[in-house]
Amino acid sequence: MINVEQIMEYLPHRYPMLLVDRVLELEPMQKCVGLKNVTMNEAFFQGHYPGMPVMPGVLIVESMAQVGACMILGDPNNKGKVPLIGAIDGVRFRRQVVPGDQLISHTEMLWYRASMSMGRIKTTAKVDEEVAAEMELTFKMIPWRVVG
Repeated sequence: MINVEQIMEYLPHRYPMLLVDRVLELEPMQKCVGLKNVTMNEAFFQGHYPGMPVMPGVLIVESMAQVGACMILGDPNNKGKVPLIGAIDGVRFRRQVVPGDQLISHTEMLWYRASMSMGRIKTTAKVDEEVAAEMELTFKMIPWRVVG
């Protein structure tokens, strides 16, 4: 199990964009299971939607992508790199994600070509074992650089 402090050693994301609280399983470049605790304290619930809080779909997708990034960046060969989204396909939302839910994303590597620094993952996010969202994502690895 990897806690949020350790996740921040893998991912460049920080609050409010860090959308993974814990990694439950990790096999670098093969599979990863990550958890996002959805709480009413999330800033986006102030406006999405007042009186009926629903996690925005784009943030569900981002959380799923970050679990995939943990899987990729868990490989020491990818130190100093960051995966960027190249394409997202087949996104389906099956249920709402609301405060109090635990969004658990199951990610697997479909393929990776080191010579091209590209790959593709498949992710399914569940709440209480019910599918909330699913997608396939193509990514491109680039060198990590800090601007400024």
